[in-house]
Amino acid sequence: MSVPLYQAKAELFRTLGHPVRIRVLELLQDGPKPVRDLLAAIDVEASNLSQQLAVLRRAGMVTSHRDGPLVMYALSTPDVADLLAAGRRILGAVLTDRDGLLDELRAGTDR
Repeated sequence: MSVPLYQAKAELFRTLGHPVRIRVLELLQDGPKPVRDLLAAIDVEASNLSQQLAVLRRAGMVTSHRDGPLVMYALSTPDVADLLAAGRRILGAVLTDRDGLLDELRAGTDR
């Protein structure tokens, strides 16, 4: 039995709901990276990173392959990077709106 689209979307966004996962996806926007480089860039234990990478793999957001002794990770599709960029734009707009509201509150003006 298939899952409704809205439920699948909710699961996708739940996958994005962890700071380590977001950071991994951001780092992979520049291209595939070995686990050791991800560990060096993210201040987490190796076991925690491994768990988060497994979640991203199961969700289909990243792929992995062996390159000799290294396990390399990459974004599964450029659309993941597009989604992160959209998130930045939305966050920027939301924060800008909040700053405007805060300025209005401080100034005591209503629109």
